[in-house]
Amino acid sequence: MSRYPDPQRAPGAPAVRPATSALATGDRADLRASHEDRDEIVELLRVAAGDGRLTAEELDERLEAALEARTYGELAPLVRDLPTAPTLAKAPVGPAVPAKELVRLQTGSGNLQRVGPWTVPRRLEVETRSGNVLLDFTQAVITHPVLELALSVRSGNLLLVVPPGVAVEVDGIEVRSGNVRQRVHPQPGTPVRLLVQAAGNVRSGNVIVRGPRRNFWDWLMRRSAPTV
Repeated sequence: MSRYPDPQRAPGAPAVRPATSALATGDRADLRASHEDRDEIVELLRVAAGDGRLTAEELDERLEAALEARTYGELAPLVRDLPTAPTLAKAPVGPAVPAKELVRLQTGSGNLQRVGPWTVPRRLEVETRSGNVLLDFTQAVITHPVLELALSVRSGNLLLVVPPGVAVEVDGIEVRSGNVRQRVHPQPGTPVRLLVQAAGNVRSGNVIVRGPRRNFWDWLMRRSAPTV
């Protein structure tokens, strides 16, 4: 018997048929889940806990199971008793723009940014003299496991926003009179979808690596559990 049974519904109430219910049967249950699939389940579980549908203990148990899941069949039971479930069976959608081998970003005193669903190239060269460059990988389309990031920061600022699954190596950056601040480090056991290998020089500017800003659900899930 599954540890996560189907929810009970009142007589006459419409049946809840989450999209994941069909994944636990047949050949589909044996299909390998992706990082995106696991992240989708994790987000749904956190929202469900915030709505009061899961206790703190249930959330911890299911989050651990979701992060360790390898197939759709292992993910499906974790959200089967929730009223809304993601469509894990959807076909993967490729990036709208094919990934380039090389992209160059240059700014003198202006601002450049890559945010939203932008496609990460194999190599990215960033040069800033007195401007600012923002690279936000939170929704980036990742098609290669490694990004070569070549930097030339004279007196500007470069900010890298990296979600879980994206790691940044800064050991290859030469600093003269600027700063390199690594504010986020991969958690042990977290799969790395993209490794950013940063190299180059910083003369009098700043390179900052940090995680996404915490939203309401992040705060809610990290606060202390109430004592009984």
